[in-house]
Amino acid sequence: LMVWLRRCTHYLFIIVVAVNGTLLTINTGDYIFYTDWAWTSFVVFSISQTLMLVVGACYYLTFTGVPGTATYYALIITVYTWVAKGAWFALRYPYDFIVTPVWLPSAMLLDLAYWATKRNKHSLILFGGVLVGMSLPLFNMVNLITVADPLETAFKYPRPTLPPYMTPIEPLVGKFYNSPVALGAGAGAVLSVPMAALGCKLTTWTYRWMAA
Repeated sequence: LMVWLRRCTHYLFIIVVAVNGTLLTINTGDYIFYTDWAWTSFVVFSISQTLMLVVGACYYLTFTGVPGTATYYALIITVYTWVAKGAWFALRYPYDFIVTPVWLPSAMLLDLAYWATKRNKHSLILFGGVLVGMSLPLFNMVNLITVADPLETAFKYPRPTLPPYMTPIEPLVGKFYNSPVALGAGAGAVLSVPMAALGCKLTTWTYRWMAA
């Protein structure tokens, strides 16, 4: 019974994280939002996806103790997100409505950090968390290259008239920071460490729940 419950818990966690990751992707890939807030959207996209990846991957990695689990986890949520992208595209939304994150290379770095330090949990939290936080925005630069130009999208999909309180303010890109990739990587490297610790802590809680 406990083996069955453990497996159900694993699959449920994967589904919950994958669905939330997909929803975050939809929100930050929304072509209306992206048109006015392209760089800000990418920073939010980078940080949210970094945290979603690192907490789930660290949980599974420390629970199984097998390097490679993080990559397997990233593969699952990648498949989920591509299915969601296909579904929205089939509903006649523009292809760029969902920007699919590039999770796999960052997950591989997490596995590498865990394997290279002989499955040391604290090294995983510190080194793995920083590696994921710094690398995910870098790998996701491909999304900045492949998505349609915001102005082109705006002309192709004109928006209805918005009330004044919803009219976007010009973001003044470059006034406060020069690179959305650098900002996303810097913030992600800091925030992903406590989230990696949370993922490892979830393993402890799971073991306690199983023993109860």
